[in-house]
Amino acid sequence: MDTTSSTLPAKDADEQGIRELVARSQEAQTDPDVLPALHTENLVIVNLAGRRIFGREAFASAMAEALSSPLKDVRTSLEVDDIRFTTPDVAIVSVTKTVHDERSEVEGSSELPSVGAMTYVLTRQGGDWRIALAQTTPVR
Repeated sequence: MDTTSSTLPAKDADEQGIRELVARSQEAQTDPDVLPALHTENLVIVNLAGRRIFGREAFASAMAEALSSPLKDVRTSLEVDDIRFTTPDVAIVSVTKTVHDERSEVEGSSELPSVGAMTYVLTRQGGDWRIALAQTTPVR
């Protein structure tokens, strides 16, 4: 009997796919063609400053606007802290978000903290994980 397996158990494969999605979202943070596509059509985002965005189209528009402003010099890094499945097709992901603000003082770097507790709600769509909600709470 062969006890080796070249495939991961379903939960492990899902966790790996979720970690890959988070990594892709970090890599695509300056690409308004890629990042919105990693989200569901009816997504909700609450950013570090408390701004709410509803829907992929509004997110793509807000992202394009931000990338044409001094905000283009603000990057974030994401570290997955915890993954919990509420159903086989819904996951809650806890992430530590670190903000790297490279704007000059003249451009007015904000008073927001450089670390946030981010929560993703992910849903599986057609075999792929997508971000349905991204909410960041400032950590002071």
